[in-house]
Amino acid sequence: MTHPFIPVALGRSDLRVAPICLGTMTFGEQVDSALAHRILDRALERGVDFLDTAEMYAVPARADTFGATETIIGEWFASRPGARQRMVLATKVAGPSRGMPWIRGDHSGLSRAEIVSACEASLRRLKTDVIDLYQLHWPARNLPVFGNNRFDPSLDAPCAPITEQLEALSSLVLSGKVRAVGLSNETAYGVHEFVRLAEQHGLPTVVSVQNAYNLLNRSHENGLDETGHRLGVSLLAYSPLAFGLLTGKYDGPGLTGSAVANSRMALYERFRLQRWGRPMSLQAAALYNALAREHGLTPTAMALAFCYRNWRVASTIIGMTSVAQLDECIDAWDVTLSPELLEAIDAIRWTHRDPAQ
Repeated sequence: MTHPFIPVALGRSDLRVAPICLGTMTFGEQVDSALAHRILDRALERGVDFLDTAEMYAVPARADTFGATETIIGEWFASRPGARQRMVLATKVAGPSRGMPWIRGDHSGLSRAEIVSACEASLRRLKTDVIDLYQLHWPARNLPVFGNNRFDPSLDAPCAPITEQLEALSSLVLSGKVRAVGLSNETAYGVHEFVRLAEQHGLPTVVSVQNAYNLLNRSHENGLDETGHRLGVSLLAYSPLAFGLLTGKYDGPGLTGSAVANSRMALYERFRLQRWGRPMSLQAAALYNALAREHGLTPTAMALAFCYRNWRVASTIIGMTSVAQLDECIDAWDVTLSPELLEAIDAIRWTHRDPAQ
């Protein structure tokens, strides 16, 4: 069942990963420990040796599930001799609170001490001595993110400067606790500044940026793709199925996103209030899903193939709540989109742009 994936390099690092990455934010919320372990077993069996998590997971974030996903993964490593050595492990340190004071209080600014302490706690939960890719989950500075696409300089607040954050990451690399460092939910300015300052001060440069990239949000193509290409920073594409909108399960009368029982859009109201629940996102998703069916594909297969074969993407992060969903996502690797279908996809985007940005 192992897929012959050709490993890809992350940026200018020596990390080589599968072009499909297992995302785990459902572990500890919609997916219990036993099922999570089955999913992890299956992923490794099928050649997916790249694993992404975060200290704040499970999602939606709550005080009583903080760190639960890392703990589940650590228990899996402990119960599967040799599994840790076969996996490239990525995790993330949370940025400023965003309504999660249980992580580091309301005034966290990603200081050196906070980054180092968070990494050491992740290492303990993950039951490992080293994290292969350690990422800043979202920036410390003020910027539009998670569906807010307007920059407002009046919201600027004190935070650790980028040089301090790089120095913290450097100390973790030098101590052998981290192999490479990356960013997440970043802008072209942020990626460029992290690379520039790392080069200026002789610090480890970032090798990747983990941002949303899917048919409903191709904003990465508005300049960040050139930045990554020229600076050697790889894209790890998250939400390739746009929080499930590109599976087709929310299509239908009303397009409210809340009619599917036990789905994240139904279970967690705050996600419906963000970018994924916008009427324009649901309407555009329905057009893409119909286009997939017209071409004899499932919506899931078309949406994933769009990311899998895109030159901008080093590895696509897939999430699931069952082994069957994992298999479906991996099977989509074998789908190729014709030039005519890609043109039709672009035609929809030209009209509807990036509604889930």
